[in-house]
Amino acid sequence: GDLRSVLITSVLNLERLEVDLFRCAGRHHWVPATQRLFGGQIVGQALVAAARAVSRDEQVHSLHCYFVRTGDPKVPVLYEVERTRTGKSFSVRSVKAIQHGKPIFTCQASFQLSQPSPLQHQFTMPAVPPPEELLTQEELIQKFLQNPNLAERYRKHLTKIQAEDVPIDIKPVNPPDIFSSQPQEPKQLFWVRARGYIGETDMKVHCCVAAYISDYAFLGTALLPHRQYRIKFMVSLDHSMWFHAPFRADHWMLYECESPWAGGCRSLVQGRLWRRDGVLAVTCAQEGVIRVEQTPNKSKL
Repeated sequence: GDLRSVLITSVLNLERLEVDLFRCAGRHHWVPATQRLFGGQIVGQALVAAARAVSRDEQVHSLHCYFVRTGDPKVPVLYEVERTRTGKSFSVRSVKAIQHGKPIFTCQASFQLSQPSPLQHQFTMPAVPPPEELLTQEELIQKFLQNPNLAERYRKHLTKIQAEDVPIDIKPVNPPDIFSSQPQEPKQLFWVRARGYIGETDMKVHCCVAAYISDYAFLGTALLPHRQYRIKFMVSLDHSMWFHAPFRADHWMLYECESPWAGGCRSLVQGRLWRRDGVLAVTCAQEGVIRVEQTPNKSKL
């Protein structure tokens, strides 16, 4: 089969309709169980559209987005780009994603020409086992399914997840015990990469893929202290990213996620994507709506 990543051959492939008007050309690929468009796909596609409206030498350094309506996976998405500002060092592009004649998402992305500086520092990457020593998400699910005492509704849920065609390889560092409803610290670590080959190319391509990856399981970090509750509704409100250093989205990166706050049916999550050599490549932040049933869940066994 094609070894190229489906994220660049299909999911993030946009058709140009006019100078600054684009339409998603590929199929929507993976759609979450909620049957809403995956937020990471919209962010990634919007960044593709914005990147096509700047010079090759300009690289994205930040983006800030709002999800304003539910995305419909049954129809294409139009991306309308506004060239807000083109400066000597920085350029800003505004993107509006449209379905059924209404905006479902807005984004502003800022691009910069390379500028060296002696001012440099970063946090230290967490010490974790390398990805080669860990099981993939699929392998972990297979282990859970081998438990003969697993309740049938959870068996069906895990089987459904196992059948999903998510174009991301994931290896959790400390996977939560799905048989326990005990509260956990709102932090998680997992190795991630795009499934398939992308190779050496314009850094903006890897940034678009990282935008897709960054939204997967991100908001779920806020659920770890509240595992006794059944989720009624969960959706992203906004998403921000800052790009610090070059990276390959088809190489393993450590995604460090934490949720410093939750309240008022909203939760805040923050994340850092680390290269294997310890370089901080990307920082992310997101706020989302999370509504739960007031009655705690019963045992999963």
